[in-house]
Amino acid sequence: MKVQPAGRTAVAEAGRTGQRVLMAEAAVAGAVAVALFVREFPSLRREMRIWRMAGGLRAGRRYP
Repeated sequence: MKVQPAGRTAVAEAGRTGQRVLMAEAAVAGAVAVALFVREFPSLRREMRIWRMAGGLRAGRRYP
Protein backbone atom coordinates (compact mmCIF):
# COMPACT_ATOMS: atom_id res chain seq x y z
CA MET A 1 0.00 0.00 0.00
CA LYS A 2 1.39 3.39 -1.02
CA VAL A 3 1.21 6.30 1.38
CA GLN A 4 0.27 9.54 -0.30
CA PRO A 5 1.91 12.72 0.96
CA ALA A 6 -0.36 15.05 2.82
CA GLY A 7 -1.50 17.96 0.69
CA ARG A 8 -2.42 21.38 1.90
CA THR A 9 -4.97 21.25 4.59
CA ALA A 10 -7.85 23.65 4.97
CA VAL A 11 -6.27 25.09 8.11
CA ALA A 12 -2.98 25.85 6.36
CA GLU A 13 -4.76 27.47 3.42
CA ALA A 14 -6.92 29.55 5.75
CA GLY A 15 -3.80 30.72 7.59
CA ARG A 16 -2.16 31.76 4.35
CA THR A 17 -5.30 33.56 3.23
CA GLY A 18 -5.38 35.44 6.52
CA GLN A 19 -1.74 36.36 6.07
CA ARG A 20 -2.46 37.67 2.57
CA VAL A 21 -5.35 39.76 3.89
CA LEU A 22 -3.13 41.25 6.60
CA MET A 23 -0.40 42.05 4.08
CA ALA A 24 -2.96 43.71 1.79
CA GLU A 25 -4.31 45.77 4.69
CA ALA A 26 -0.79 46.81 5.65
CA ALA A 27 -0.06 47.84 2.06
CA VAL A 28 -3.25 49.91 1.88
CA ALA A 29 -2.54 51.56 5.24
CA GLY A 30 1.02 52.37 4.13
CA ALA A 31 -0.21 53.85 0.86
CA VAL A 32 -2.74 56.02 2.70
CA ALA A 33 -0.06 57.22 5.13
CA VAL A 34 2.32 58.11 2.29
CA ALA A 35 -0.44 59.90 0.38
CA LEU A 36 -1.37 61.93 3.47
CA PHE A 37 2.26 62.85 4.11
CA VAL A 38 2.78 63.93 0.49
CA ARG A 39 -0.41 66.00 0.59
CA GLU A 40 0.52 67.73 3.86
CA PHE A 41 4.23 68.22 3.14
CA PRO A 42 3.95 71.81 1.78
CA SER A 43 1.98 72.83 4.88
CA LEU A 44 4.58 71.25 7.14
CA ARG A 45 7.37 73.12 5.36
CA ARG A 46 5.51 76.42 5.81
CA GLU A 47 4.90 75.73 9.49
CA MET A 48 8.58 74.85 10.04
CA ARG A 49 9.64 78.10 8.35
CA ILE A 50 7.30 80.15 10.57
CA TRP A 51 8.52 78.27 13.65
CA ARG A 52 12.17 79.00 12.78
CA MET A 53 11.43 82.69 12.14
CA ALA A 54 9.71 82.89 15.53
CA GLY A 55 12.87 81.60 17.20
CA GLY A 56 12.31 77.85 17.34
CA LEU A 57 13.39 76.28 20.62
CA ARG A 58 15.28 79.46 21.61
CA ALA A 59 12.06 81.51 21.72
CA GLY A 60 11.30 80.23 25.19
CA ARG A 61 8.21 81.91 26.57
CA ARG A 62 8.15 84.89 24.19
CA TYR A 63 5.19 83.47 22.29
CA PRO A 64 2.33 81.76 24.15
